[in-house]
Amino acid sequence: MTYKQFRRNTRQREVILRCLQATTCHPTASTLYDLVRKELPRMSLGTVYRNLELLAEIGLIQKLQFSGEANFDGTPDPHPHIHCEHCGRIDDLPIDCCPTIEFTQTSGYKVTGYRLVLSGICPECKAKESEQDNKESVLSEPTSPLNTQDI
Repeated sequence: MTYKQFRRNTRQREVILRCLQATTCHPTASTLYDLVRKELPRMSLGTVYRNLELLAEIGLIQKLQFSGEANFDGTPDPHPHIHCEHCGRIDDLPIDCCPTIEFTQTSGYKVTGYRLVLSGICPECKAKESEQDNKESVLSEPTSPLNTQDI
C-alpha cells in the first residue's frame, strides 16, 4: 500500500516527514515536535505522535524502541544502529551488514526485514565517565602520613 492510497496527504504530515528526514539524529516525538513548531506553530504534540505512528506503519520511517520513549528514523530502509546505554543517543552504523541473501539461500526462510542494534556508551558519556573516574581516583588516593620529625 502506498502513502497516497493509505491516507490523504496533509501539510502537517509533509512537514513532520520533511523535518524528520532533515535531521541526522533519531529524535523522539517531543523533540521533533519542537522542530516542527518552528514551521507550524499551531500543531499539537498529539498530531505529531499520530502522524509518526502512521508514517512508521506505512513504512516511510522507522520507529526505534529501545527503552522508554520511542525514537524515529527518517531513513525507512533497514540499516544498523548503535544505542548508548547511558543517555539513549542513537546513531546509524556506517556499515553494510545485511546477511539476508546468504541466509535466505541456506535456510529456506523468506526474510522480510531485519534490525541490528549494537549497545554501548557514546563518546560523550564515555568522556564524562572517564572524567568522573579521574576525580574519584584523585579523591581516594591515600595521603602520606605526617612524619613527626618533619614538624
